[in-house]
Amino acid sequence: QVQLQESGPGLVQPSQTLSLTCTVSGGSITTDYYYWSWIRQSPGKGLEWMGLIGYDGSTYYSPSLKSRTSISRVTTKNQFSLELSSVTPEDTAVYYCNAHGIVDGTQTYDYWGQGTQVTVSS
Repeated sequence: QVQLQESGPGLVQPSQTLSLTCTVSGGSITTDYYYWSWIRQSPGKGLEWMGLIGYDGSTYYSPSLKSRTSISRVTTKNQFSLELSSVTPEDTAVYYCNAHGIVDGTQTYDYWGQGTQVTVSS
């Protein structure tokens, strides 16, 4: 079973860059038809999909965050990372990494990290 673990600073200063890493075990981030996302939940709000990196290294971003977001990966470490620049207190949220797999074109699987709280404050 795929397991994901987020890591990174819990406190980021306004205008700085938020950087998080998701370490994956039990599966490879290059496995065909798996997509690796970052999703966040701000206080009192629903889940917000931020972007993903695919098994082939392709990236897709939420239009509302695209100008500030970068997702990359290190395949040798089986990790993928998020960078969110120019953060404000509105970026305070619990950040989750997620794996979404499509097997045989029909079966889908979803795995989640436990989430990590990031607070933007001076």
